[in-house]
Amino acid sequence: MTTTALPILLADVTAADPAATFIRLLTVFLLAMWVGFEVITKVPQRLHTPLTSGSNAISGITAVGAIVVAASIATAGFRFGNLLGLLAVVLAMVNVAGGFVVTHRMLEMFQPKKK
Repeated sequence: MTTTALPILLADVTAADPAATFIRLLTVFLLAMWVGFEVITKVPQRLHTPLTSGSNAISGITAVGAIVVAASIATAGFRFGNLLGLLAVVLAMVNVAGGFVVTHRMLEMFQPKKK
């Protein structure tokens, strides 16, 4: 994987100062967490379950993004970055799987009762 295929934010990861690159990636990570928290807290509780099925696609995109970031950090040689990348991929995939479970349970509520 070449760095030219990555977004501008991650371009030339190996050419930049490792500390500056880590700070830049950490800033993106913290901003993404803050935006996600703000978006989720603004949704009323009764809408959380129906929105879960729609957010599975977003979680899939998050998983792909986590894999891309983990790959770019792995090529730069950050050991702590490898751990954070693995954690991001695992959490994104848990979110996808949990979303499908909740959606399946929600759809079961609308099925006619079997006698």
